[in-house]
Amino acid sequence: MSTEMEVVSVLQYLDNKSILVIGAAGFLAKIFLEKILRVAPNVKKLYLLLRATNEKSATQRFNDEILGKDLYRVVKEKYGANLYQLTSEKVTVVNGDICRDDLGLQDSDLAHEMIHEVDAIVNLAATTKFDERYDVALGINTSGALSVLNFAKRCAKVKIFVHVSTAYVCGEKSGVIMETPYRMGETLNGTTGLNINHEKKLVQEKLDQLRATGASPETITQAMKDLGLTRAKMYGWPNTYVFTKAMGEMLVGTKRGNISLVLLRPSIITSTFKEPFPGWTEGIRTIDSLAVGYGKGKLTCFLADLNAISDVMPADMVVNSILVSMAAQAGKEKEIIYHVGSSLRNPLKNEKFPEVAYRYFKTNPWINKEGNPVRVKKIEMLSSMSSFHKYMTIHYLISLKGLELVNMILCKLLEKKFRDFHRKIYFVFRLVDLYQPYLFFHGVFDDTNTEKLQKMVPKTELENEMFYFDPKIINWDDYFVDIHIPGLVKYVFK
Repeated sequence: MSTEMEVVSVLQYLDNKSILVIGAAGFLAKIFLEKILRVAPNVKKLYLLLRATNEKSATQRFNDEILGKDLYRVVKEKYGANLYQLTSEKVTVVNGDICRDDLGLQDSDLAHEMIHEVDAIVNLAATTKFDERYDVALGINTSGALSVLNFAKRCAKVKIFVHVSTAYVCGEKSGVIMETPYRMGETLNGTTGLNINHEKKLVQEKLDQLRATGASPETITQAMKDLGLTRAKMYGWPNTYVFTKAMGEMLVGTKRGNISLVLLRPSIITSTFKEPFPGWTEGIRTIDSLAVGYGKGKLTCFLADLNAISDVMPADMVVNSILVSMAAQAGKEKEIIYHVGSSLRNPLKNEKFPEVAYRYFKTNPWINKEGNPVRVKKIEMLSSMSSFHKYMTIHYLISLKGLELVNMILCKLLEKKFRDFHRKIYFVFRLVDLYQPYLFFHGVFDDTNTEKLQKMVPKTELENEMFYFDPKIINWDDYFVDIHIPGLVKYVFK
């Protein structure tokens, strides 16, 4: 039977399996865990690696930051009082840290148990800030990925390691982007000399130098952020996040040995499409800052190439693709890459965002602190950086009003006003600078491997309904107006 025709039952695969989840308090990890508890109660064990001071506070984090979320209400309804028993049997909270040797495991008995019991490892740990401190991003996204792989190699029964990366490791490439790996030291602009050990050394030297001169914590943080962006751009990546994720891929791809490796590259992840219920989300994700700013009346212009495509994928679909990839690739002893996105099969143009935001907030205005509805206007569309600069300058001068300006000069208040203005402008421009590569992105993610993966899901009513991740089932207008924006308003707007 050819691989294309192969069928895998995820439910059968999960039966009696022990899975180690790294980065268990993250957005995707919460949805991943909820799905398994809800649909596969016969899973043997879920080991959840969480950073905490001790086992007790790790368990506290699990109860507060994971089980305590509204996301778990369907599971709670399903099991009622038995949920506590189910989680105490199935879930083991592990205090650890991927930035430390041996995952920073304190409890040697637990480490020994995991080494002999774990069948699969899913690494969902990441720092996703575009301008994260370089030392932090390298520690989690690059070295951390290798630490998890090294632990996987020590586990007697591990048949699959899923490393969740991002589709945007491609930087600002345009055209069709294939599901191909990055080889060690490969760069996006052809600059030679990328060496991960050298990058780590560079960070350490810079930190030592800053500390030796008695730099303040704020100065160190800023210097580390700047260093990350400088190094990323030097090798052709637009920001620290995607640069360190690409290096993480290089490490696990090169050093996997004979472990089956899935490199899963989701695009922009948004709120749940269907399960456990539509619209659950957490924190302000990439494109959501625009919707939040607009709904609150703070964003008056939208900068993007309106004809460019934004690749968006609901979180529950990403989780389903992870689960199916585990069942499909366990024990295959090869590396495979999956692009999990929508740009090829159900493209969403940027022009859709201002349109759906206006439609939603016009009929459902946000009520501000004073109890007044925020009336939104149609947003001003800007399609280039120069038009954005012009808009910002004019907008500011109008808002100052000539009279106020004269008055300010007379009162010698100009200096403070302009300091505040520069701070504001600097913040806006920095934000635009970070997001700009995605607002003018002209790539389309090929998903040949992911399409084959979809075909492996049994066509039985049960699993087909349960492990959906075909982007063609999404109607973008309905999704944004009826699911995603209401979800943002409920869970993110404060």
